[in-house]
Amino acid sequence: MLVWERPEPPDRPVPASLSRERIVRAAIKLADADGLEAVSLRKVAAELDVRPMRLYGYIAGKEELLDLMVDAVHAEIRPVGDGWREVLRSHAEATRHAVQGHEWLADLLGGRPQLGPHALATGESVMAALGGVDVDDVMPVVAAVNAYVIGAVRREIAERRAERATGMDEKHWQATLGPYLQRTLATGRFPALATVVHEATDLDADHTFGIGLDCLLDGIEARISR
Repeated sequence: MLVWERPEPPDRPVPASLSRERIVRAAIKLADADGLEAVSLRKVAAELDVRPMRLYGYIAGKEELLDLMVDAVHAEIRPVGDGWREVLRSHAEATRHAVQGHEWLADLLGGRPQLGPHALATGESVMAALGGVDVDDVMPVVAAVNAYVIGAVRREIAERRAERATGMDEKHWQATLGPYLQRTLATGRFPALATVVHEATDLDADHTFGIGLDCLLDGIEARISR
């Protein structure tokens, strides 16, 4: 029986009250502070001031805990809007916002099926907005948007982690690698790349994400309209 269907054991207030919700909150606190590497049943138990074996009455192991953590964050992802395009945009932006607040989520999105109640509620909102779309197109459309969002947020988080690891932000990278890139482009071997580097507007992450999402939604709209 999956964790979503399995009842919790009766609460035992002594020595410490416990529930799946408290366990998940403690695990998210650890992950937000120090990443998924900081999440173990032993560390979660220490955070809750209980013995690790007590957790097994509520979860079967770390994999179930990760599923519960992902579903808890899905409570923050509530797509809104009129029509499928607004809802898909809202879903994409809310997912990105959730990852920005919970960096570890980027490592878990797109992995195991997300079947918890909050994830299913999010999916229901998206599917309902696509009610007028051919039923055979619904899942590919949702999958395309999810793939874009997951790829975009993983790149953003990878850049954030690299900056922390090296102590070098974008300006430092540009200062370090800029002279090499300018010398290479000056050879004339990469004219298209040189044009973009020299003439394109330098967009921040928000604008880059929004433009890419618009391109994807434009393509979906063109297909749906046919």
